[in-house]
Amino acid sequence: MPPSSASTSAAEAKPAGASGGVQSLERAFDLLERMADAGGEVGLSELSGSSGLPLPTIHRLMRTLVACGYVRQQPNRRYALGPRLIRLGESASRLLGTWARPFLARLVEETGETANMALLDGDEIVYVAQVPSRHAVRMFTEVGRRVLPHSTGVGKALLANHAPEEVRALLGRTGMPAATEKTITDPEHFLEALADVRRLGYAVDDNEQEIGVRCLAVPVPNSPTSAAISISGPTGRVTEAATDKIVPVLQDVAAQLSVALANQTPA
Repeated sequence: MPPSSASTSAAEAKPAGASGGVQSLERAFDLLERMADAGGEVGLSELSGSSGLPLPTIHRLMRTLVACGYVRQQPNRRYALGPRLIRLGESASRLLGTWARPFLARLVEETGETANMALLDGDEIVYVAQVPSRHAVRMFTEVGRRVLPHSTGVGKALLANHAPEEVRALLGRTGMPAATEKTITDPEHFLEALADVRRLGYAVDDNEQEIGVRCLAVPVPNSPTSAAISISGPTGRVTEAATDKIVPVLQDVAAQLSVALANQTPA
């Protein structure tokens, strides 16, 4: 006989083996992450296909998430990420920025330029932390500012390892408006720029977001969410010669930040 709903629920509440976690919680968070990876809206059959869980189990978990406000059911019967996640995400972003500030301060100390941290949030880049340069002429990006990824160094760093079809789909949704005459506005040219990022190990925004400003960026490896750090400054200071000195510092700080973020989560 198939198990009753009561026995199934009890099984889901038991610890999930060596992980020491609660299986139903692990499954629920896995479903939320799969929804985010799919663009925020999915059907039950899609979740079943990607997760391997049976439809009745997914349906129970989704009912609970809907009741809690973390998921909502659309008129077309598909499920979408719910508004209650926004508050959690904003709080987590602020905390991530707080953790990152000492590392950004080191970047400023060693490069002399403004240091930033940014995340890929849906189809946009959001800046979550900044430490300004001590120079009188310096760059400033408001924490919380959202920009499209195609015209920024952090955007290139964050998209460099995405599949080309994913990048094309994102660009199709956002468009590629020109912030300056230097902005890349052709998807294939942008994919070529991403290939350069993979080859070089860093990304460059060369007057593409703002004339007179040059930005160097690298991803934070193994970050719990897609994150990148960057420095930005006037083109007269962030020269090709300066790039050779700045990039190793960026990569070293990104590696140290990665370790620090990993240590914030108990194993």
